[in-house]
Amino acid sequence: MIIEICANSFESAQAAQLAGAHRIELCTELSVGGLTPSYGLIEKVVSELNIPTHVLIRPRSGNFTYSKEEFDVMLRDIAFCKKMECAGIVSGFLTSESKIDSGKTKRLIAASEGMEFTFHRAFDWVENPIEELQKLIDLEVNRLLSSGQKPTAIEGISLLKELQNISKGKIEIMPGGGINIENALKFKEAGFKSIHFSATTKKQVLSKKPIVSMHSDSFFEEGIIATSNAETIQKIKALLA
Repeated sequence: MIIEICANSFESAQAAQLAGAHRIELCTELSVGGLTPSYGLIEKVVSELNIPTHVLIRPRSGNFTYSKEEFDVMLRDIAFCKKMECAGIVSGFLTSESKIDSGKTKRLIAASEGMEFTFHRAFDWVENPIEELQKLIDLEVNRLLSSGQKPTAIEGISLLKELQNISKGKIEIMPGGGINIENALKFKEAGFKSIHFSATTKKQVLSKKPIVSMHSDSFFEEGIIATSNAETIQKIKALLA
């Protein structure tokens, strides 16, 4: 079973490689669902590690309906990833009605030529997942990352299995969201070929308390840094072997 680690730093990417994960989705800011990493981080990971690197292209937090200027930034980021010979791109674009914007997504895919393309969890915002899945199949997207429109993939596993049955192998359905050692095996038993998780542990960083908080209250507390844990990844990989 393919293990993809959501790596939010060089340390997380390194842990994924050491643990034998098959690829990473490189991003930053897990507290807002992930954002595009810096050019410096992309270059360091690709040049110093051997693990296939798929880069999240998401210019900001919030919804997935982007302005003309934001879309231009996304295309420029993809061009840099191609220059760095990254293995894949993870992105997506919705209309203001929360439907997949086929036109914009097609342009993202075209810009990603030579790299795999994963449509990310923007899919979990759409109202008619079955109808929208067909759009992704028609666009020849390599895979769909989804939690089954629930807070966690285990809660959304019924929809994920339905999507997999409908796809008939034309697009890979990759569960992601809240996957851990307690529930990972359920996805293999359900017939999925890959899973996506972060395997993060929280590390306390001793420092003077800032005057103004800069972290999201919804995810990590001030002074806490989350990094993917190699031991956790190895345990889940062994479980799925």
